[in-house]
Amino acid sequence: MIDPLTLNEFIVKKQDEVQFSSGELSQLLGAITLASKIVHREINKAGLLDITGSAGVQNIQGEDQQKLDVYANEKFKQALALRGHVCGIASEEEDDFVSFSNNNQSLSKYVVAYDPIDGSSNIDVNIPVGTIFSIYKRKSSNEKPVEISDFLRFGREQVAAGYVIYGSSTMLVYTTGQGVNGFTFDPSVGEFYLSHENMRIPERGSIYSINEGNADKFSEGAKCYLEACKSGNTLSGKPYSARYVGSLVADFHRNLIKGGIFIYPSYRGVPNGKLRLLYECNPLAFIVEQAGGSASDGNTRILDLTMNELHQRCPLFIGSKEMVTEAENLMRSEI
Repeated sequence: MIDPLTLNEFIVKKQDEVQFSSGELSQLLGAITLASKIVHREINKAGLLDITGSAGVQNIQGEDQQKLDVYANEKFKQALALRGHVCGIASEEEDDFVSFSNNNQSLSKYVVAYDPIDGSSNIDVNIPVGTIFSIYKRKSSNEKPVEISDFLRFGREQVAAGYVIYGSSTMLVYTTGQGVNGFTFDPSVGEFYLSHENMRIPERGSIYSINEGNADKFSEGAKCYLEACKSGNTLSGKPYSARYVGSLVADFHRNLIKGGIFIYPSYRGVPNGKLRLLYECNPLAFIVEQAGGSASDGNTRILDLTMNELHQRCPLFIGSKEMVTEAENLMRSEI
């Protein structure tokens, strides 16, 4: 039996296929995996340590920060600040982007955007949560500190993206534009090992994931697609199964493996949806396209959307290609 590759071994093996040097990618992912191991450790102590519940403050988007949000954000920021290739970060939990200026790090080549803990309110009830990250090569001159323009980018400009899911096992899934690979964490040795090579999402699935509590506020197109999922008036000719965890990473991960569609549309009172383009929609869209799927705001490819604000929101239809196309067709029929 051949021993599985560690994450670092896999990166070195594939170094000729990506835009990084092996050292750059190893260091960037090394920072992310180090922070994720620390977060994994703390999550597995939930209920024993005081990391559950609200931190008593709100982020810039008016959302209650959980204690785990604050903790994880600091761990990822610290880990990335210690690496020499990152000149700045943007996080869901930071009001503005953060420039790293120590040891000429502001002159480095890459910026990283991340959601440190997606679904953090679920930690209280043992539901999987996750980390989502996105890596861009800076646009501004590396003779001066990072600028806002380095973050306000088309998603198609990403050089790498991934997520970590903390569930029954902890997995890191990432792409550099050359397919999608998943690595499972073995806590007994502290290493991520290749467990899901060349991940591909089925062209069509049988699962739809959506918060139906807001259905009465949906647009007519979104209501039509939801009714089609329930009635079987779909390409498959059968009703889809509803599976909604309420944790974006968990719902996305399941559909990536089994096939399906995750939907978070705009609705009355929330004209742009609730998910953030920079560090939620864009990285997951990059991943799903590399796995053979699609991601749309209901009309336009996610990776082609123009970004005007750091914490910009957008609707999201993401998953199996045929299901996303089907949803788009119904959404466009109302225009």
